[in-house]
Amino acid sequence: MKTTSVLAPLRPVGRDGAPALADANQSLRHVFVRDLVQVCSVGIYDHEHEEPQRVRFNVDLAVREGVDALTSESIDDVVCYEQIVKRIRAIAQDGHTNLVETLAERVASMCLQDPRVRTARVRVEKLDVFEDAASVGVEIERHSSLAG
Repeated sequence: MKTTSVLAPLRPVGRDGAPALADANQSLRHVFVRDLVQVCSVGIYDHEHEEPQRVRFNVDLAVREGVDALTSESIDDVVCYEQIVKRIRAIAQDGHTNLVETLAERVASMCLQDPRVRTARVRVEKLDVFEDAASVGVEIERHSSLAG
């Protein structure tokens, strides 16, 4: 009896074992924001409603490279990390949010509004919750409905 196996094509993985966000075979580039710290009102406890706290944002985007982006020097042809930072700041300052999970979802949703963004991986960390922990938080990954 002859058996056959179908192997899925290898998908590049990053250092952490997660799918790679930059991939030449899929014309994806990796746009990121590292360690953006904002003071914002977040948390479910009474003291968290009264006192803003430091929150760190990390964003990793898999961005479809257009033909123009490969040779252009125009900011209009790329996903602009300056705009991503400005929008994260606005989200962080937009009133009280109960959960870091909600902040992460808002940031991912904002990033995926750009049709060139295929995947958004967002990490949101509270920095001052536990004296013996550097941070606590959540990391999510969301995909565009255009991703294939």
